[in-house]
Amino acid sequence: MAVIDVFLMPGEHFVGDARHRIRTLLGSCVSITLWHPVHHVGAMSHFLLTGVGKDEPVAQLSGRYCEGALELMLTDLRKLGINPEGCQAKVFGGGMMFPDIERNDASNIGRRNGETAERLLRMHNIPVVSESLFGIGHRHIIFNVKTGDVWVRVGPPGPRQGRTLKERF
Repeated sequence: MAVIDVFLMPGEHFVGDARHRIRTLLGSCVSITLWHPVHHVGAMSHFLLTGVGKDEPVAQLSGRYCEGALELMLTDLRKLGINPEGCQAKVFGGGMMFPDIERNDASNIGRRNGETAERLLRMHNIPVVSESLFGIGHRHIIFNVKTGDVWVRVGPPGPRQGRTLKERF
């Protein structure tokens, strides 16, 4: 069976089966992966912000926001007959891309994104089994829906060269 690669841009999500490998690149954005270990179906999001902006219609779900991205993934999983509470969640991103000018406190957008994702997953009774959140730099994420493994490569912010880590979550 050939692997089908999917690359997510900001504001997108994808739900697929064991044939799929989903990738993205994160800075302060966050990705949630959901994986059902029995059915080998998974979902992944790439969201930018925590809440609906004041000019965004509330009735329209948007993958740009954590709440909308998660709700879209849950809806798509249910359409496939998957109970989201049977899924395992992993959360990635929320890094500081400009550490010299960003603050590492509650006003940091990456931190708010990650904390909101964790809170919403708890509200939906979906266990977070792993995470790679916050810190400095960007993350390359690769989610293998067949196995549920998520590979993360962490890189430095900006144009500086540095060492990268590859870890499986």
